[in-house]
Amino acid sequence: MSGDGPNSGKPTTPENAPARGRRRTVELAGMAATTALSAAMIGFVLLYWAQDLPVASDLYAGFRALGRSMDAAFGTNVFRHPFMWQSMATGVLIGVVAPLVGTFLVHREMALIGETLAHTAFAGVAFGFLLNAVTGWDAPLLLVALVVGIVGAIGVQWLTERTDAYGDVPIAIMLSGSFAVGTLIVSYGRGLTGIAIEGYLFGNLGVVTVEGARLMAGLSVVVVVAVAATYKQLLFITFDEQAARVARLNVTGYNTLLVVLTAVVVVGAMQVLGVILVAAMLVVPVAAASQIARSFRETTYLSVIFGQLSVIGGFALAIGGELPSGGSIVVVAIAIYLLTVAASGFSVRAISAHG
Repeated sequence: MSGDGPNSGKPTTPENAPARGRRRTVELAGMAATTALSAAMIGFVLLYWAQDLPVASDLYAGFRALGRSMDAAFGTNVFRHPFMWQSMATGVLIGVVAPLVGTFLVHREMALIGETLAHTAFAGVAFGFLLNAVTGWDAPLLLVALVVGIVGAIGVQWLTERTDAYGDVPIAIMLSGSFAVGTLIVSYGRGLTGIAIEGYLFGNLGVVTVEGARLMAGLSVVVVVAVAATYKQLLFITFDEQAARVARLNVTGYNTLLVVLTAVVVVGAMQVLGVILVAAMLVVPVAAASQIARSFRETTYLSVIFGQLSVIGGFALAIGGELPSGGSIVVVAIAIYLLTVAASGFSVRAISAHG
């Protein structure tokens, strides 16, 4: 494995070197802006948590003042409210980690795994609602969904490794089975206690809680660090799993890590995007990046940038039109994808590494 995958492009020549240099500069500027924005959003989450401390209180007041200034500039009444900053922080972090993990999933033809784990997390949220209602215990719903999602991810990987069925059969079984369980729990719970789960189905900025924003911030750091630490191994497995096995790489372990990271991303993203649309952020920005990228690494960078643009544009559309956040973000992401298709000459390129 000496390169970054099958889309490495033409070698640099004196004629195309300036264009490649400008392209590289734009990509690095986009990644720098994304990193700065993500750090600022994590900073807000931490400041909101520690706002009663002397130094943090002043910085938190600065954030609130910035929000009021933004409302004055845009003629809105949105940014002065802390819960909107929590939602924006969660969305910005989703725009980073979902395409980051999705790049590996898409190139391994595992796009369906995101939808599967979203349905598993839905069952976890439903179970959390029911557990809280029946026992009176105030268990964090997202934490319950995270545990259920990770268990489901490990279960899918175990079935895939140990059954003779085609690779997507265990995934399809888990997808339909977990959603069936979730609907049964919701139906039973409504008759018993009145479960309201629509916000988690379709996405809602109001669903993001203080605990949810903190959880997303922590999970995002874990995902980025995990991918950075295992990037070469995941890349090797993505493009030549058989060679990785011959090289005695722990393929099963890294595959399990990838699906667990997917479950982590799905649970965090479910707050803003909803169960039905969460898989789109794992796939659409990657598909857009693959249209114009020349290497796997460049696909990763552009996927994150496009994911961030989708979230920001989707939030603007949702706030301006009083529309659901999940649908708005996905519509913007698809618009970006169509623009990249047009930019690549309307030839939809194969984004799989297998063919």
